[in-house]
Amino acid sequence: LDGTLPGYHLHRGHGSGANSWLIQLEGGGWCNNIRTCVYRKTTRRGSSNYMEKQLQFTGILSDKAQENPDFFNWNRVKLRYCDGASFSGDGQNQAAQLQFRGVRIWRAAIDDLKANGMRYANQALLSGCSAGGLAAILRCDEFRNLFPGSTKVKCLSDAGLFLDTADVSGGRTIRNLYNGVVELQSVKNNLPRICTNHLDP
Repeated sequence: LDGTLPGYHLHRGHGSGANSWLIQLEGGGWCNNIRTCVYRKTTRRGSSNYMEKQLQFTGILSDKAQENPDFFNWNRVKLRYCDGASFSGDGQNQAAQLQFRGVRIWRAAIDDLKANGMRYANQALLSGCSAGGLAAILRCDEFRNLFPGSTKVKCLSDAGLFLDTADVSGGRTIRNLYNGVVELQSVKNNLPRICTNHLDP
């Protein structure tokens, strides 16, 4: 959000997983107005200036076979979440010095990973949790299209569905939140066509 460069963490695969890739899209909520985005750009969720340089990979990213028997020896990537729009924004607000570049971050990271060997993947899994889980849904078809038909490609959204239902006060919290994100960060043109054709953006 502050114009600093995005980043990812990569742990190379080996053995039977040397040509398999797991991309984990980091979660962390959204910013849906100028105030929340200006605050967010002073944190690791909006600026690489505040991100850890190294991360411990755990869970689905672990390199320990007993903890992560399915993916421990794959190429495992954690793409850092720093745009506040589930890797889907593409605009700016000059007055507040905000850069909404989520879809560009996603595509630049994917291009870099392809150049670093992902283009030869025989298996690829796009995953994410929470806001990253929503991003895994939104970017799934695009991810599938990166690879030849012979590559086995799957997408996993962990806690990435947010229901459009009335909250306890009768309001539409999620609908209002997403409307703010879509409008502020110019997300509409970066949603899968099925979303923009059939749903309120």
